[in-house]
Formats: sequence, structure tokens, C-alpha cells
Amino acid sequence: MCGPFVHNIDPVIGEIASIYLWWYGASYTFGLLGAFFWIRRVRASLGYDMRDVYALTIILSSGVLLGGRLVEVFFYEWSFYGNHLWHMAALWIGGMSTHGILLGAIVSVWLFCRILGKQFLPIADELAIAGAYIMGIGRLGNFIDGQIAGSMTNVCWAVQFPDLDGFRHPVVLYDGIKNLLLVPVLLFVRSRRPPKGVVLGHFILWYGFLRIFVDLFREYRTELIGFPPGQDFNVLMSILGLGLLVWAYKFQVGERTLDPAESLLKTSGQASLLQRVSLAVLVAIPLIIPSDWTQDVPERYGARHEGMEHSALYPEIPDTQAAGP
Repeated sequence: MCGPFVHNIDPVIGEIASIYLWWYGASYTFGLLGAFFWIRRVRASLGYDMRDVYALTIILSSGVLLGGRLVEVFFYEWSFYGNHLWHMAALWIGGMSTHGILLGAIVSVWLFCRILGKQFLPIADELAIAGAYIMGIGRLGNFIDGQIAGSMTNVCWAVQFPDLDGFRHPVVLYDGIKNLLLVPVLLFVRSRRPPKGVVLGHFILWYGFLRIFVDLFREYRTELIGFPPGQDFNVLMSILGLGLLVWAYKFQVGERTLDPAESLLKTSGQASLLQRVSLAVLVAIPLIIPSDWTQDVPERYGARHEGMEHSALYPEIPDTQAAGP
């Protein structure tokens, strides 16, 4: 049945010790768990044992959280955090950048490979598939939160978002669908056994290039030259992805194949208790994140979740309304 639709979804899952748990944050938890299970599934082809699987997922989760937070703080919302330095670590008031998540993931995987002497491109190719899934699930979390609304429209699937007038393009769902559709595309590319770096190149290219068109339906604040924030990253990703594809095919960087005996040996190690606990903590942390931008939590969500009040954890905060990458 066609709409338009009025968005009035309660974004809160529950509450523990006066800290709210959010569906937006849960999308990160589901995404990181998806990455863990995917890495575990393909570990034999990479020559990884379970200790490697846990180590990689731990450093990946750390990179996602740090990258998303730092880019949001320093690039998108420095006007607020520059005057409120004590809130920089306060994930429970929101603020995560999509482009920062991608950057943090890439840097963390590179560090993992450098520290443990692993090849970067084979695992980057595998994680590109998990990354498309993570970014798709994350956009569903954005929608439940009521964020990243598009321009006003009269299409039958338009949505009236909280705190905004009129019915608008659910651009965040467009982007989420785009990301999830990348998964079967990347799986097909992977099935062709291409040179190393090709799957990653396709992910970077199509994520950035297609998002350029998705973001045309979005309402942005503009920069000095009128270029929307976020679109510069999209163009850069498109160029980098295309460049990686040209390089991979030109130099024919072939797949690394393992001897079956080596594969069996490499996949026999078990994860330690410390690794298991560390990963459990890291995938649980995102549950406290309410939104992709910093905000006055009780002011914004009080109408959708009764009983919210200002406190030391959830103080009054001026409207930051970042671009929301």
C-alpha cells in the first residue's frame, strides 16, 4: 500500500542504568557481528585461524567507532565540540560519520595486516562485502532514528520525518538499499576470482559513485562554494575506486591460494577468553549511540519516547544539526 507515511517510530530499545539503548546503535552492532561471521566463514581461504578472526574483528570494530566519531567531531561538528571538548567522547549524545567509519575501517585493517604480517588486499576484498552489508544496515538505523531526510516531494512513498515540515524523499532508505544491493554484486565479482583488489575497488567505486546521485535528493547546508559536504568524499571515493580497478587489472595482482595442508594448519587456533570478552564489549558499545549527529536527546526524542529528562548524561545541548554524512 502506498503512502505517504508519517514517521513516528520509537528509537529506543530499552534502558540500562539510566543509559538508553537505541535502534540506531543496534544497526552498528548487527553490522559488526555480520562482519565477524563473514570473516569466520572465509577464514580458510585467507589462511586465518580463529585468533586471527577475533583480532581482525576487534581492530576493525575499534577503527569503525574511532573513525566515525573523530571525523564527525573534527570535520562536521567542530563548531560545537571546539567549545565543548568534554563531550568529545560522549557517544551517548550521538555523532558518527559514515565516511569516517569507512576511513577508520580501512586504516584499522591496514594496521592489522602490518602488525601481524598479513596481506592487505585479500582481506580488504572480503571485508568490502561485509562493509556493504554494514553500511546498508546502518542506513536502516538512520531511518528509525528519523535522520537524513531528503528534499520535499509528492511521491507516494514520501515520509514526514520528525521535526521537519512536509513529506520528503526517504533518501536514507535509498542509500541503504543501494548499499545492500552492492552485496550480491560484490559476491558475483568475487565468484569470478579476479585479481586482488578488484572486489575492494568495485566497492569503493560504486559506493561513492552511486551515492552522488542518491545525495541529489538530499537537503544539505552548503559550503562556501556551494558544494554540499559529503559530495566531495563521494567524488574522491569514485576516483580512488576506479584507480584501484585500473591498477589491479593492469598489473594482474593474482589471488593468493593456500595449500590445503597450510589452510588446515592456519585455521586450527582458538581465540582467547580476552579476545572473546573484548569483542563482546566492542560490539555492545554502539548500542548507546542515538544518532549520527550530536543533539539534545530528551528534547528531540521526548515526543517519541515518554519519560526522557535532562541529566548529567543527557544535558541540554544547542542545536548542532550537522550535515549528517
